[in-house]
Amino acid sequence: MTGKPRLQPGPDHPITIKPSTDRVVVTVAGKVVADTRNALLVQEANYPPVRYVPLTDVDQSLLERTATTSYCPYKGEAGYYSIPAGGEKSVDAIWEYTAPYDAVAPITNHVAFYPDRVDSIDVTRD
Repeated sequence: MTGKPRLQPGPDHPITIKPSTDRVVVTVAGKVVADTRNALLVQEANYPPVRYVPLTDVDQSLLERTATTSYCPYKGEAGYYSIPAGGEKSVDAIWEYTAPYDAVAPITNHVAFYPDRVDSIDVTRD
């Protein structure tokens, strides 16, 4: 097989995407990296839910694109950002699917944060 597998969400591997009006604030080294009430809550199979934040609600001046990539057969190719202010802890702290597969198209122009690579991800529920 020369290509990467491409799978569709279904009963054995469901993916749901719901808008969230909870306030999400991500901080690193005393700086607010993201602040939004427009996150998407993505629930994939049995994994913990992940909040995807609109890139427009992220302080992109704090980010540095890296060469790291990964692949998900349900979502596609992911690229990564580091947050230099966080030092080694914040290398590849953020991932983004710039051209996600159709089944997860709403996450286009959104990013997600690894909780252990930032200082905090505070969620205030409405």
